[in-house]
Amino acid sequence: MCMPCPSIDQFLDAVKQTALANKRFIPPHGKGSLYIRPLLIGSGPILGLAPAPEYTFLVYACPVGNYFKEGTSSLNLYVEEDLHRASRGGAGGVKSITNYAPVLRAIKSAKDKGFSDVLYVDSINKKYIEEVSSCNIFLVKGNILSTPTTSGTILEGVTRKSIMEIAHDLGYQVEERLIEVEELNNVDEVFCTGTAVGIASVGSITYKGKRIEYKEKLTSKKLCSRLIEIQRGIIEDKRDWIVEI
Repeated sequence: MCMPCPSIDQFLDAVKQTALANKRFIPPHGKGSLYIRPLLIGSGPILGLAPAPEYTFLVYACPVGNYFKEGTSSLNLYVEEDLHRASRGGAGGVKSITNYAPVLRAIKSAKDKGFSDVLYVDSINKKYIEEVSSCNIFLVKGNILSTPTTSGTILEGVTRKSIMEIAHDLGYQVEERLIEVEELNNVDEVFCTGTAVGIASVGSITYKGKRIEYKEKLTSKKLCSRLIEIQRGIIEDKRDWIVEI
């Protein structure tokens, strides 16, 4: 995006100040969370097609409940084959408005049909799953966790990365690879990960008019519990993930 980055110290200081300033809005544990969103925008005057001469870094916060209306219930996803979230060589791996604008039409159509969200396939072959509009996706088969490889069309989510490392700790084999959409028929469990989403189990995925159902939730529950225990300081944070405020 040709945008300058704030330093790590600037970033952490801004997040800390925002959290402290909004302390009174933090929901009770189990009732929600304080969602903190850093934002970098071009604010310098320019009309031409070029990077802005100046940028503004800001952080805002908002108390939130569950991201999906289903709450803690399983998600029901719809595989979209005609509308694509991102293409190779574009900005699919960047967390910017360019990442979200293309999904609005697909999400509206899916929700009008009663689905929670959309699972996209690659724009070239239209047979490899990529990610959901708002989160990354994992498939579980036995002791193996599989997630689509990042190749510029998928966000390298922080929660995604955290879950991959936690899964290793718990003895799972983790694979990043191309996953054909047909594989959805032969897995034990499916779940999604994201900052706002957390870890959400998937109850069904509809593909070409066929509804594939998943009953198993054991792996996602185990990984979610471990992540929350680290976040709350119940178990030791061995990777220096946590910043106390």
